[in-house]
Amino acid sequence: MAWIVLVLSGICEAVWAVALDKSQGFTKIIPVIVFFCGLAASMAGLSYAMRSISVGTAYLMWVGIGAAITVSYLRGTHEQKVV
Repeated sequence: MAWIVLVLSGICEAVWAVALDKSQGFTKIIPVIVFFCGLAASMAGLSYAMRSISVGTAYLMWVGIGAAITVSYLRGTHEQKVV
């Protein structure tokens, strides 16, 4: 169960990262709301998963999942070039 929650929280990390970009400095309300909801869900999921998974492993997977999805999304939508 902890691994499922960790993967879902990694997905939420990608959601809040993209929403932060789309908020344009916290000036657009919908992306700001999505950012805070994604951030809360991501941190809560990471915290829950770390009850059963070691901190290093959980954090590594969480960051890796979030980064991979964020880059894939931005690259797939052509919103950002990968240098």
